[in-house]
Amino acid sequence: MTGGPVLAVDQGTSGTKALVLCPRRGVLGSGTAPVTPRPLPGGRVEVDPGELYGSVVAAGRAALADAGVPVVAVGLANQGETVLAWDPATGEPLTDALVWQDRRAAGICAELASHADVLTKLTGLPVDPYFAAPKMAWIRRHATGAGVVTTSDAWLVHRLTGAFVTDAATAGRTGLLDPASVAWSAPALDLYGLGGERLPRIVDCDEPVGTTTAFGPRLPVTGLVVDQQAALLAQSATAPAAAKCTYGTGAFLLARTGPLPRRTTTGLVGCVAWRLRGRTEHCLDGQVYTVASAVRWLTGLGVIGGARDLDAVGGSVPDTGGVAFVPALAGLAAPWWRGEARGTLTGLGLDTGRGHVVRALVEGIAAQVVELAGAAATDRGAPLESLRADGGLTRSALLMQTQADLLQLPVEVAALPDATALGVGAMARLGHDPALAVPEAVPPWKPSAVYEPAISADEAAERLGRFRAEVGALLDRPSTADGGSV
Repeated sequence: MTGGPVLAVDQGTSGTKALVLCPRRGVLGSGTAPVTPRPLPGGRVEVDPGELYGSVVAAGRAALADAGVPVVAVGLANQGETVLAWDPATGEPLTDALVWQDRRAAGICAELASHADVLTKLTGLPVDPYFAAPKMAWIRRHATGAGVVTTSDAWLVHRLTGAFVTDAATAGRTGLLDPASVAWSAPALDLYGLGGERLPRIVDCDEPVGTTTAFGPRLPVTGLVVDQQAALLAQSATAPAAAKCTYGTGAFLLARTGPLPRRTTTGLVGCVAWRLRGRTEHCLDGQVYTVASAVRWLTGLGVIGGARDLDAVGGSVPDTGGVAFVPALAGLAAPWWRGEARGTLTGLGLDTGRGHVVRALVEGIAAQVVELAGAAATDRGAPLESLRADGGLTRSALLMQTQADLLQLPVEVAALPDATALGVGAMARLGHDPALAVPEAVPPWKPSAVYEPAISADEAAERLGRFRAEVGALLDRPSTADGGSV
């Protein structure tokens, strides 16, 4: 790899992380800034847009100060499906930002049920409040008709540079993109009631879009992408068949499928991975909505003191003691797409302790990822050989070992948990240096640990069978959208 250091900014759900990345010396500096989404009744999750932008600036400036060296370009990764309305003349927000976890557009999705198959064929995405288009339609119907309504990246980039753009991967997370042409789909826009909207120009993920002085010096912004696709690039640049899972607020499993859109039969999402050097790569995508957010939920109840306690508390018992936890605290995503579902915790007894509940949560997270991995293998027509893992919860050896056990495959943990920053940093580097090849822009894959399965296939199948039975029982219950058991 050649060139100077770049500033890679990962704007996430609960905070922004920025790294100064050198192609020869690795991470030279880092900075973080918190973001506090507000969970509200009715499945609503909002965040102050000013807090999003402020966290980007604060984290970026902190990383530059920590590094103490000049950088040549900036890359920005975003949450993907978080939306807001804003004034393009002034840049001022007109609404709070509706976070990707927000479920308030469920009614709009229900109204579109008869068009769901058509929309999936048009865009590759199911009709679900998780994606941007239903939330955009809700804002237009219930909040404001003024300004523009976009994903959060378009607003952040406008604040940074004045440009009105979104990258191809983020556009693919809206439910409004034709993935074959990588252009806005007029039929999809009309079905969502968004036909007259002014939408941002779709750019390549390595396309220079302007300059910013928000971080101090004047810097070109040359890399834009969704966070999960950035992590996929970091972990599969030289191994296109590799699948990755990021364990953050949610868990997100992605696997590349090549230059053409792939229609799935399993409930996964087929979407744009990125467009680099004018060439589009597509991927399969599956989601678990509540992972670190479920850990925070247990923390709030006083079961544990935080994610750092997972291994100590969960490791204090040899198994779940018959406890089963389906952590659908914000609904079930792929492959079920039952957003109204609520979590269940069963098998409790007088002998149930904290360790059993923690182990059950860990097993519930890992079992959902196994379902996603199996679906990806089916859609790609070939089994996975391993799973590459990144994100903050990869620090939990209990979770990673449980994942390997239930998956019956090696789990390779990224040496740096911030794979998203590495990926968007590579895209910024590509945008700054047109002569650089894509594999040359990404650091070589070197896992910090590899977890091998420690149980038999029969035991893994038995444990997965119990989890699937719990999910089946949950799905057979009447809708619990307005409450229910956890």
